[in-house]
Amino acid sequence: MEHSPYGLESLWMQGDWVTKGVAIMLLVMSIASWYVIVTKALQLWRYRRAGQAAGHAFWDTTSLPEGLATLGKNNPFADVAQAGVGAMRHHTAHKGHLHDQLSVSDWITLSLRQAIDEASAELQSGMAVLASVASSAPFVGLFGTVWGIYHALVAIGTSGQAGIEKVAGPVGEALIMTALGLAVAIPAAFGYNALVRGNKSLLARVNKFGFDLHALFVTGARAEQSSDADAATGAKLFAIRGA
Repeated sequence: MEHSPYGLESLWMQGDWVTKGVAIMLLVMSIASWYVIVTKALQLWRYRRAGQAAGHAFWDTTSLPEGLATLGKNNPFADVAQAGVGAMRHHTAHKGHLHDQLSVSDWITLSLRQAIDEASAELQSGMAVLASVASSAPFVGLFGTVWGIYHALVAIGTSGQAGIEKVAGPVGEALIMTALGLAVAIPAAFGYNALVRGNKSLLARVNKFGFDLHALFVTGARAEQSSDADAATGAKLFAIRGA
């Protein structure tokens, strides 16, 4: 197979250290963005499965330990539930110190809010990488293009020959840098937007779950219970909250 004088290999072999540095930078940015996209997408998928349990299985159980077991571990819903249980136990154990300062409702609200804020921060981790790559990669590629065209024009001026065969190769290779920059930026931009939408949807479910937990711990019943059986389950969960 005949070797193409205008491909990526030719660009790498003929480029100087600046051109190679830009290419390496774009490669690193691409690897970093795809790593964030894949890991955050898998995380979001796992958290959504926990969210399904928080919306149904948790409330169908007859004891608090059993309900916590349905949420699994290392996910926002389990963390929020554990924070609520811990707050309830702490307030019960320190009524003499806390009762005059904060009501049980306020204490649980603060604990749940802190757990939700921590979950939000975890979901947002890595998103800055995608935003930075999406916004800066095209300009990094453009810099490589400008640098390549500059050297092509210098070479043409030095040789004194400005034929199309002298211009097409160097300029075409320089424009490859712009294409590489766009190839890095576009997946990062799409990945960022998709993950932001997924995170917002998940956080809405976490906040709703936290609201229901607050009602359960304070009143003994879920906020939107629709039947006597659900109310009995909520009362039982609340009754054994200190277990």
